[in-house]
Amino acid sequence: MSTTTSTDPAGTGADGAGDRATVIAKASHPSRHVPSDRLPLDELATRVTGRLVRPEDAAYDDLTLPFNLAIPVRPLAVVEVATPEDVVEAVRFAGRHGVEIGVQATGHGARTVDGAILVHTSRLDELTIHPEGWARVGAGVRWQRVLDEAALHGLAALAGSAPGVGVVGYTTGGGFGPVARTHGLASDHVRAFEVVTGDGVLRRATADEHPDLFWALRGGKGALGIVTAVEFDLLPISTIYGGAIWFDAADTADVLEAWRTWSEGLPSSATTSVAIKQLPDVPELPAPIAGRMTISVRFAWTGDVEAGREVFAPMRSVATALIDGVDVMPYAALGAIHMDPPQGMPATEAHVLLDSLPREAVDALVALVGPGSGSPQVVVEVRQLGGAVAAGAALASAVSHRTAPYSLFAVGVGLPGVVEQTREHAAWMLEGMAPWSSGRRLVNFTQTETLEEVNAVYDPQTRTRLAQLAAYYDPHGIISAAWHLRASRRG
Repeated sequence: MSTTTSTDPAGTGADGAGDRATVIAKASHPSRHVPSDRLPLDELATRVTGRLVRPEDAAYDDLTLPFNLAIPVRPLAVVEVATPEDVVEAVRFAGRHGVEIGVQATGHGARTVDGAILVHTSRLDELTIHPEGWARVGAGVRWQRVLDEAALHGLAALAGSAPGVGVVGYTTGGGFGPVARTHGLASDHVRAFEVVTGDGVLRRATADEHPDLFWALRGGKGALGIVTAVEFDLLPISTIYGGAIWFDAADTADVLEAWRTWSEGLPSSATTSVAIKQLPDVPELPAPIAGRMTISVRFAWTGDVEAGREVFAPMRSVATALIDGVDVMPYAALGAIHMDPPQGMPATEAHVLLDSLPREAVDALVALVGPGSGSPQVVVEVRQLGGAVAAGAALASAVSHRTAPYSLFAVGVGLPGVVEQTREHAAWMLEGMAPWSSGRRLVNFTQTETLEEVNAVYDPQTRTRLAQLAAYYDPHGIISAAWHLRASRRG
């Protein structure tokens, strides 16, 4: 593993570029569609200690299965890596043969990788909790395992709303979780990454060692290489006051307007969101919310419990609750706040950041997705940002648009026969909310399959610097998640 310390090859500013980056950016890139019968996959199989899995092998479908079943993930082959050195071999193989390389662990951040080699990192499952307050986590580990093991030491990790998500993918996208207004993003607490960059070198990136890479990996979402492990700070939290309270759809307008005015005055000790949901009628769900439209207010408070009860009390008085699940809870049960589904399904997603949320915006949203709207969306969520998110981290990162006050996110069913209707409705919803929208997005909520999406995720300076760094660290242009950065440089 490289232990050298680099200066910033892209310059310390957004416009600076090292000579190597400039030369590489002008070079032509190899073909991205090498036929599988022309690739010496047997050679790769002999170089890794993990498994090489081809499309005809029984394990192929399981290893390529994405969480969002609507995304086709059909690579030329899968390397189920067992060590970081296996990742090095896979990346170098891709570079030699002019084929792109992608990565997947849990399938939550799945991308279309046709014509590519897919590195599957689920076996990189190391996890060490240091009682003095930090963790080292392999790329195959999910958040719930970290939450459970940290809890044994009275510690907490800044996981997201869905603890079944992989630690690395979530963190490299910034990571806005249920206590983000109080403690910031997951990426704000990273100490180090170990990553195989596109030139096939295993590097350790910290604030002092390859600081340019450290900047890019916090927000760059896999565009700078394949992360094999991450180290981050833990917090001394064992319990929180939080959960969700559910109301009938008939109360949607009142609850949403009350949440809007109440949340405007919240201190940063509180993180909250509100969601209009149409959940299926299945036995796994509580009867009061299954098979019907409801509205749910989520809340997390890490301070004094009685103070939290007092702060949340106004939302209890808005209407009669179907379920009131806001109370003292173990921090490790963080996933109960949002109740995101543990199983994948075909889904559509729509997201945008809002500049404001006046009464007119609430009325518009209720008309678009509330009772009687005919909305096909399963979940339409508004998250309040601000607090420690807007304040930023001590060290700059590639996370853009942190000062936005609200996030709007919708998930719909992506099954054949309804998927087009769901997408059209989502586009109509975004158009209806355009008067209060910034047009910008957060990377963990965006598929980044188009240049339009990428331009919405990163501000121009961040995008330019990421492109320069990608060109430097990936001279063959093989990291599939960086396609948009290569395209932006050519454009």
